[in-house]
Amino acid sequence: MKTILIATDKPFAAEAVAQMKATAQEKDYTVELFEKYATQADLVNAVAECDAMVIRSDKATKEVIEAAKNLKIIVRAGAGYDNIDLEAAKANGVVAMNTPGQNSNAVAELVFGMMVYQARNGFDGKSGTELRNKNLGIHAYGNVGKYVAMIAKGFGMTVYAFDPFVDESAIKADGVIPVASIEELYQTCQYVSLHIPANEKTKKSINYDLLNKMPMGAVLVNTARKEVIDEDGLLKMMDSRSDFSYLSDIAPDCAHVFAEKYSGRFFFTPKKMGAQTEEANVNAGITAVKQIIAFFENGDETFRVNK
Repeated sequence: MKTILIATDKPFAAEAVAQMKATAQEKDYTVELFEKYATQADLVNAVAECDAMVIRSDKATKEVIEAAKNLKIIVRAGAGYDNIDLEAAKANGVVAMNTPGQNSNAVAELVFGMMVYQARNGFDGKSGTELRNKNLGIHAYGNVGKYVAMIAKGFGMTVYAFDPFVDESAIKADGVIPVASIEELYQTCQYVSLHIPANEKTKKSINYDLLNKMPMGAVLVNTARKEVIDEDGLLKMMDSRSDFSYLSDIAPDCAHVFAEKYSGRFFFTPKKMGAQTEEANVNAGITAVKQIIAFFENGDETFRVNK
């Protein structure tokens, strides 16, 4: 009997946990919960006996992986997987996977929740603005980007997208206008929704020169990773362009500067909230467990990210 450890500092919804356990128990797998732990050292100590692990934003570091002597597979319940040390996993014979698409609608709805909140001045009673007839740029047209485009069209926005890895015909088929470069996207759109992963090519790639190309009344919405933002450039933009606002699903390291200087021009969630819906929890959690079972039972590595 194999043991699946659900290691989540930020726990899944109760309904998600119940369905994850039921899915595992159908195949005689044991599920153990390790939630709201205090330190990374606690996670290292918790993984000693598990055969598989499901995580969310938790850090599967080299130390964690090497402490888990029986571990064969880690599944990140979500799309991004930069919190897994992929090299350490591969070196220790551990398969790493994600669950792409399961949280996409939840993240997309958060994009618009933040945009509406900002457009209406935090609902402070003063006159705001509308999203209708504004240009929205989607930077990376993956699963989340497609949902963002779908919702944006309901708001009556004109939607543009840049993604060199997606065929233009697929973007056009969704009623979205493809652009040829990042610069064109930012020059064209008052709103830009950011969905790029954090890697060596993208870290700090969203810089002052790029942001300063945006039209008056510009708003950058980041539900990706804080690491893709050049924070020095962001602060320069906030200083030089009083019309610019920044909305993010995770506070930047310089959040205290925003609090001191830029009231009314930013919003940061207290924790990364993109996947924090019951539906997303259930979808990603059950999918993670099913992928673990398929891996052990059939050798299925469809969603492996450390090949």
